[in-house]
Amino acid sequence: MTYLMRMALAIGAVMSGVLSAQAVTVQDQQGSFTLNSTPARVVVLELSFVDALAAVDVSPVGVADDNDVQRILPEVRQRIAPWQSVGTRSQPSLEAIAALKPDLIIADSSRHRGIYSQLKVIAPTLLLQSRNETYAENLQSAAIIGKVLGKDAQMQQRLQLHHQRMQDFARQLPQGVKVVFGTSREQQFNLHTRDSYTGSVLTALGLEVPAPVGQQALANISLEQLLAINPQWLLVAHYRDESIVRQWQQDPLWQVLQAAQQQQIASVDSNTWARMRGLAAAEKIGAELVAIMHKQATHAAP
Repeated sequence: MTYLMRMALAIGAVMSGVLSAQAVTVQDQQGSFTLNSTPARVVVLELSFVDALAAVDVSPVGVADDNDVQRILPEVRQRIAPWQSVGTRSQPSLEAIAALKPDLIIADSSRHRGIYSQLKVIAPTLLLQSRNETYAENLQSAAIIGKVLGKDAQMQQRLQLHHQRMQDFARQLPQGVKVVFGTSREQQFNLHTRDSYTGSVLTALGLEVPAPVGQQALANISLEQLLAINPQWLLVAHYRDESIVRQWQQDPLWQVLQAAQQQQIASVDSNTWARMRGLAAAEKIGAELVAIMHKQATHAAP
């Protein structure tokens, strides 16, 4: 064997070792997912995945942002570089994704399973829960994303900081208080139960959140059903100015509601509380909830 051949084999062995060291295998919603090198160009198709990338200072090249950069929380936007929109979360543009030449796509197992095979043709596609995930599942997804990005240690540090922050918020909140959070449109109020993302965040903060209604984590309920729950606090994200909760407030039955009697009703931002999911979103919910409840307690003090 010549010297040059021995050198070539040695270099090949070193490069093979480098690649195997960078390779990572995780479990996603399709089973076992392996990526052979650290991705440099990542496209994400849900808002929660942007949150996870920002947590470890990775900027996506493309985002399914519903063609509206404001859908991404300011706290997340300030940690990442500008990105290219690839359309809506419900119908991302395959052409726009392909044009960005990604080496990793992170897709939602609820919204994007139908186009999964097409996405895989463009780039390796990590399929995780987002749309229908709980708070605990979101933290698990963040940990998986950290590993795939080659940022496992940094993500674990961020998760530890997150747990500390959430525990601090919980200590500032009255434990066991019955809370309802929901989104309000013209003719519909959707209750976010403890099996929903936001409901499970509130549960983790020590509050009492209603159980699923008819096995639905997000349940369309009536005023009568809300009165039957009779929460001490009602938190509403109004998707529309003409929202059904504002109509309910004109109904004499509204004054039967414990939250109305105690003036413990608050409007909250729909982006933060209903669309976004992730570490930054949960922390913002915790901080806003502390501010809302402390403000009420200050006003109620003699």
